[in-house]
Amino acid sequence: MKKIITYIFAFISFFAFSEDVVYIRTFAHLKINAVTFTIDKSTYQLTGDEKPILKNEGELIIKLSVVNDSVEVKSFETVYGRFKSVHFTDLNGNGEMKVKLISPDRKPRIYQDNYIITIENGLLKMLNEVKLDNYIAGVVEAESGTRSLPEYYKVQAILARTFALAHLSKHVTEGFSLCDQVHCQAYYGKPRFADIFNSVNDTKGKVVVDENLNLIVAAFHSNSGGQTANSEDVWGARTSYLRSVNDTFSTRMPNYKWERKMPVDDWLSYLKIKHNYPVDEPYAKEMALNFKQDSRKVFLEASNIKVPLKNVRQDLQLKSTYFSIYNTGDTVVFKGKGYGHSLGMSQEGAMRMTRLGYTYSDVLNFYYRNIQIIDMRKLAFFRDE
Repeated sequence: MKKIITYIFAFISFFAFSEDVVYIRTFAHLKINAVTFTIDKSTYQLTGDEKPILKNEGELIIKLSVVNDSVEVKSFETVYGRFKSVHFTDLNGNGEMKVKLISPDRKPRIYQDNYIITIENGLLKMLNEVKLDNYIAGVVEAESGTRSLPEYYKVQAILARTFALAHLSKHVTEGFSLCDQVHCQAYYGKPRFADIFNSVNDTKGKVVVDENLNLIVAAFHSNSGGQTANSEDVWGARTSYLRSVNDTFSTRMPNYKWERKMPVDDWLSYLKIKHNYPVDEPYAKEMALNFKQDSRKVFLEASNIKVPLKNVRQDLQLKSTYFSIYNTGDTVVFKGKGYGHSLGMSQEGAMRMTRLGYTYSDVLNFYYRNIQIIDMRKLAFFRDE
């Protein structure tokens, strides 16, 4: 079975988009021993090791658990057996099921389409075999919440689709395409609101490409602080589309400003020990205690020593690299702007743009430069040419 899935991924990753199916590892961060599947209005075929077990008529509750390195399948009345792999196959094309982890205990989620459960390292490995647009809808809600305008959901849908199709082989050696964590894209199953499905459908097939018709790295963050960053300043590699832009749309939004205090001695010790920064030199010390960013900088620099601000952000768990430092006696105050890595789209800025009447195309072309929004099937055609 793993060889079959690997073949499918390889096929899809070369732009065979007619498949429109992705394999998402769900609950990827958890060690799962037992789970229940509840099927109500949908009709599913349940198979174990590719042999039919049952087809539900009406409500069905099935418990799957790890027993002796196999998946035990049982209902309230019947133990159906133990298998290496169990499949729930949707027979009507619009199926959904409620998935409730028992060990560990978690709140239930609703998943659409098909499900594959296997054993890996003595635990349940759970894959949602889901239609691409159903997956995209789930990502949109997980990444952007439920209180945005439909036009903003269109923006997020296009970016989520672009990211997914650019990374279909990310976990191919592990037997799936993407996981449900932010390492890939957050995904918690079926969204609750019809507006999200409508926005995904209204942008069906649309992706973002650069001037060479390559899918872009669809980076986004919470708030730019008023200025996005260049890709080389964060990732070290230049791209034509992740260019710094002045972003007034992100100002006065919830994550626009932040503040953090720290003892002077701790700050200077951090710079000296971690970065070999010359804190004993008067000029360098003054720079460290009174560092200003009127526009984005990449380094705190003195006496030929460059301290990468992205490292400071990571080490001190700051919200962004866009901060100034003020000395108030025994304390330094980091007064910062923005939240996140600052590359690509600011989510709060994009939300404000759509509230002001800008279209999804306006938003994408503002935050990403030298791009095209194109149907992925046309992209496949151009690539074949």
